[in-house]
Amino acid sequence: MTGDIIDELAWRGLVSQMTDEEALRARLAEGPITVYAGFDPTAPSLHHGHLVQLVLLRHLQRAGHRVLPLVGGATGLIGDPRPTTERSLNTRDVVEQWTERLARQISSFLDFEGDNPATMVNNLEWTAGLSAIDFLRDIGKHYRLGTMLAKDIVARRLASDEGISFTEFSYQILQGMDFLELSRRYGCELQTGGSDQWGNLLSGVELVRKADQKRVFALTTPLITKSDGTKFGKTSGGAVWLDPSMMSPYAFYQFWINSGDEDVIGWLKTFTFRTREEIAELATAVAERPFAREAQRTLAHDVTALVHGEEATSQAILASQALFGRGDLSELDRPTLEAAVSELPQARVEPGTSVMDALVASGIVKGRNEARRALGEGGVYLNNVKVADPDAILTDSDFLQGHAAMLRRGKKSLAAAIAEA
Repeated sequence: MTGDIIDELAWRGLVSQMTDEEALRARLAEGPITVYAGFDPTAPSLHHGHLVQLVLLRHLQRAGHRVLPLVGGATGLIGDPRPTTERSLNTRDVVEQWTERLARQISSFLDFEGDNPATMVNNLEWTAGLSAIDFLRDIGKHYRLGTMLAKDIVARRLASDEGISFTEFSYQILQGMDFLELSRRYGCELQTGGSDQWGNLLSGVELVRKADQKRVFALTTPLITKSDGTKFGKTSGGAVWLDPSMMSPYAFYQFWINSGDEDVIGWLKTFTFRTREEIAELATAVAERPFAREAQRTLAHDVTALVHGEEATSQAILASQALFGRGDLSELDRPTLEAAVSELPQARVEPGTSVMDALVASGIVKGRNEARRALGEGGVYLNNVKVADPDAILTDSDFLQGHAAMLRRGKKSLAAAIAEA
């Protein structure tokens, strides 16, 4: 394997910084390398930031390198320092549960069988039995306070009113110890992470050099933002969760399909495995046929299928089409229907309620006169079927999956009548 993988990752927007680029390229040219990325259980699900690292590991595994996804059963008990305030420590039971959940999520992104299997590791294995004396003697002696205090996030916290606890201050040592342990156990030579983890990655590189006199490397990915510089997320500062119980496959698909023209090509490079030729064609489509949104549909399909599988993706696509009259709403399963409905204006009504009153209650029209006029003009649809009768009522069969009747005025004004329990 040559160092060309670096060029490929850079083209995909997956490279921000790396230690000793020339030496890393030379090492890659010699043959496969062992690489790890860490995932701390500070929440019950991975999110879009972790997805970047998983895609990166998948690229590396496909290129023949050995990958070690690490779930931080130990570091998750401490928590990486935040830029402003101290973390609230979670209980051991919670961290253990979240560690197991994250491990299950990670297992679907990488190949743990085959000729080049990934290996899942948990840093609690080598920290749980470590005594304080051994930690200080064997690990702590290699760290210098001046270097630790100079880390950007530590410096910012020290300058704040709250300061930083010894617990969070020590996090960089624990992460450095992970690299040392994986170097010794698996011959690991490369750690990846987000660019905000640069200081922690350097901690491991330096520890391995000082403790074992070995050269290892670090590579970071850029933090993903929108083209206007705002945060990448469902809302400002919000996460795009990978767990379907925290963000439904339908909502997940909608996030990606609503990507702006100025963002979609970059995100296709970063989050999908489309070739350069395919992405070039999609870039042309954005420039020449932006109304068709081919690139957005490709992005939404590929990322949703990667995270949730083809069946859930098909349901999300069907729901997206059916809501606007281009598919059969009756084919939607209950979870997808509920997810789609949750994004719309709603009104709780009983069977026997008139369509006119349901339109008013949902807010899709301002009053009965407007509802009557819309019905008379043929612009009202119930479950994608035109309704012209001003006296039409909602029957039990109109509530899809016994849950919701979909109301539409014109092409784009949508609402849902939810069956009263």
